[in-house]
Amino acid sequence: MIGKTKDVGFQFGIRKTIPVSTEKVWDFLFSKKGLNIWLGKLNTELELKKEFETENEITGFVRVFNPNSHIRLNWKPKNWENISTVQIRVIGDENKTTIAIHQEKLLNSEQRNEMKKYWTTIMEKLTSEMNKVGKE
Repeated sequence: MIGKTKDVGFQFGIRKTIPVSTEKVWDFLFSKKGLNIWLGKLNTELELKKEFETENEITGFVRVFNPNSHIRLNWKPKNWENISTVQIRVIGDENKTTIAIHQEKLLNSEQRNEMKKYWTTIMEKLTSEMNKVGKE
């Protein structure tokens, strides 16, 4: 079965490489505009070891935050019974960066397909905006 893991339920991952420095990508991801794209408008601050909530009712907890590397957080939309884990990682240098988004602890293939559509759309929006940033 696609996306089924031995230990953490279902998972989904997507990667995209763009011609923008890792530092610029990271800075954009955690700017107000970037956060609004991939996480949603925050009702609370996004801080390590703190809970967060967005206006579109996603709640979670920031587990790991390593600047210019990755963030790992619990992620739960209001209508879900389960809590998933999302990790966003940036890998690269001053010339190009790979953005990797990975989500695990999904309940089933339907939830995985829902997240596949969601993160594919998010990645398209992020890379479109970051390609503009890279030209600045």
